[in-house]
Amino acid sequence: MIFIVIAVVLVGGIFWAWQAGLFVGSVVATPLPAGIVEFYGQGCPHCADVDAWVKTNNIDQKVKWTKLEVWYNKANQETLSQVAQKCGITGNSVGVPFLYDGNGKCYIGEIDVENFLKTQAGIK
Repeated sequence: MIFIVIAVVLVGGIFWAWQAGLFVGSVVATPLPAGIVEFYGQGCPHCADVDAWVKTNNIDQKVKWTKLEVWYNKANQETLSQVAQKCGITGNSVGVPFLYDGNGKCYIGEIDVENFLKTQAGIK
């Protein structure tokens, strides 16, 4: 009986600590891939607009990049946070779509991401 009480207290304590955000720092970031990286959110309407634009203009045939989903993937969220800090962007200014060019420059929002990809694809 005492073991059950101890187990319940331990599980309750761990659950409380998790809810209080005490384990936030325990997420390990996804290693940042080389080259261009697009951070997007599954269900993000602006990200979907960028995807549709990419397909319509065959951008993915001209430019290669890696996509990382950040709304449901905590490791990718941590990577986005680290990349944003490299670019001098604070937490409240970070949103998706977010593109890192692989050379220290970041682009936030549908228009900036599309303009960057146009340049990379050689489209005027």
